[in-house]
Amino acid sequence: MDDFLLLQGIQAGDSEAYKEMFYKFYSPLCEFASQYLSDSDAEELVQDLMLYIWESRTELMIESSLKSYLFVAVKNRSFNAIRNQQYKKKVHSVLYEKLKEQFEDPDYYMIDELATRIQNAIRELPDSYRETFELSRFGDMTNAQIAVTLSVSIKTVEYRISQSLKILRFKLKDYIALLPLLA
Repeated sequence: MDDFLLLQGIQAGDSEAYKEMFYKFYSPLCEFASQYLSDSDAEELVQDLMLYIWESRTELMIESSLKSYLFVAVKNRSFNAIRNQQYKKKVHSVLYEKLKEQFEDPDYYMIDELATRIQNAIRELPDSYRETFELSRFGDMTNAQIAVTLSVSIKTVEYRISQSLKILRFKLKDYIALLPLLA
């Protein structure tokens, strides 16, 4: 079955068309993703994409060929995964350096736990606040640069950062020693 008919079948809810698409593209997509990620991460990424295809089949709008869509989606998801890995490393590094200065002999596992709690608190911020806060604290951008990047005013950037800090202080109130990190 050609890609156009496969796509139509999938959009109509035909599980056989979905299975055929899965068997046809799964291995090549995993191989493609493994150029960017480890084999296990590549397989997980492709499985997530395949699940997304099925779950959003009724809203799926593919203007190119199914094959092109799948490979571009894998490439974009791979780049996002790489960016997320780099972000986590940078956050951990920044927190480690700041916490290391506060403690003479920091316990690595304590720092790791605190970093995880802070990351979770940041992740729970409203999207616009989180994005602004991350660009400010981890993206090494000025408020003016953030305003241009997000197409908002500098006052909006300042407000979002201020609100983010209030939320984070409340969520991390049990870790008073960390509050200077969030200022």
